Amino acid sequence: MRRRRRRDARPWTARWTLTWRILAVNILTVLILALGVIYLDAFRNKLSKERVHRTEREAQITAIIANSLPPDKRLPALAAISKSTGSRIRLFGPDGRLVADSWTITGPTYRLRDPRQERWMKDVARALDRGFNFIVGAEYAPDFVEPADDTIAAWPEADQAKRDNLVTSTIRTAPDLTPVLSAAAPVAGGALLVTSNERSLVRSMRKQRATLALAMGVAILISILLSLFLARTIVRPLRRIAISAHRVRLGRAREVRVPRLPSRRDEIGLLARSVSDMSQSLRHRIDNIEAFAADVTHELKNPLASLRSAIDGLDTVKEPALKQRLMEVAREDVVRLDRLISDISEAARTDAELARARFEPVDLGLLIEQLIASWDSRREKGDARIAYARPRKESAMVLGDPGRLARAIDNILDNAVSFSPPGGLVEIAASHVGNRVRIRIDDEGPGVPEEAREAIFNRFHSIRPEDEHFGRHSGLGLAIAKAIVEGHDGEISVFDRDDAPSGARFTISLPAIEQQ
Repeated sequence: MRRRRRRDARPWTARWTLTWRILAVNILTVLILALGVIYLDAFRNKLSKERVHRTEREAQITAIIANSLPPDKRLPALAAISKSTGSRIRLFGPDGRLVADSWTITGPTYRLRDPRQERWMKDVARALDRGFNFIVGAEYAPDFVEPADDTIAAWPEADQAKRDNLVTSTIRTAPDLTPVLSAAAPVAGGALLVTSNERSLVRSMRKQRATLALAMGVAILISILLSLFLARTIVRPLRRIAISAHRVRLGRAREVRVPRLPSRRDEIGLLARSVSDMSQSLRHRIDNIEAFAADVTHELKNPLASLRSAIDGLDTVKEPALKQRLMEVAREDVVRLDRLISDISEAARTDAELARARFEPVDLGLLIEQLIASWDSRREKGDARIAYARPRKESAMVLGDPGRLARAIDNILDNAVSFSPPGGLVEIAASHVGNRVRIRIDDEGPGVPEEAREAIFNRFHSIRPEDEHFGRHSGLGLAIAKAIVEGHDGEISVFDRDDAPSGARFTISLPAIEQQ
């Protein structure tokens, strides 16, 4: 049991509701993906701006150098710069024609690759590039194509630099989706154009994307582990609760210990404790029903056995006086059986009727007064006297079923009258004390021994006055009274009287209606 409790106790998640756990697991992967995409897009934009700025600075510095050199030394200088930077430098004259090209000396410093001649892995990489651009909504740059007529008119950025006398730049896309950067600066009435295939930018992007993919893989793994953990924290206790509930349904309630999961404060813990309480209540109710059935069987057998003996004796006995006595015994047994059946029916209905009853405000002072009037007019009380100290009107108000409350008080009053000595006095009082209404019923009988004060509220408790008429009580009256009082969230108890030499004091305590 200790091992199972330790396994269910997870303090850092004990107060997380299932809603938050499920949301956390579902959002984690999406959140990491969104953050990764945002980071990668920001990284690409920053890197692209840095490379464009660097190309623009190269074009501007190269133009200054070209302006400072005589025409015959410009081409060697441009070739040297092109070789060191890996770019291609073109110089256009005032008429827009190509004056110098660094590749005529250095040869190609970069090559635009044909994607059809590359391995399939590059196709996968380019497909991922397209997918990423689609996700972030990036605008596609125009395709880069070397012009057939290499003049300044074929390069809008160079033409704009010449016309506006400022540095301009453009990004185009090579056939393999790598960027081609071009920047132009004005030079002596013409323009200088620098172009470069920035493959390193794509490599940096793909490297960052690989890192992001790795992070995504880790995130997915963590999400799977969290999902398994979530399934364990939800499915396993639910399975244990379901198995326990199934065993209860099969009628094995006494063998079942439904897990209560006291360390959990989420919906699973609430469900576990509710099912556990429900199974314990069901077990208690089943035990009560079985005990009640056994008691009923035992109590019915006694008068039935006596009745059978009396009837069997009628066939053999000839003496009229003895026959008359047997008939009286049979009549008393029938009365006792009738009383038993009525009280058994009442006891069986009490719990069910209280569960369905709609409580209403009840003035216990008026209710007890009506009961006393009923005893004076219709009930057997011998020569016992009943005294009632009626409280102020509506000062003893409770919520309840007036009929049931009357039955509970009537049963206790009947018990007090039956134990009263000849000419004895039964006193009743009701008062509002704090937030409770307290009913007190005192008699002058022998009292209740301390060891029997719990037992007298059990069903079929059979200790009765020696001179009581046979069959008058079934032993269910106080049990019914206790069930009714507890059904009204009240308490019933019995003590010895402290203001008389002998006698019992029954008290009923019920929640009072708050005074407005």
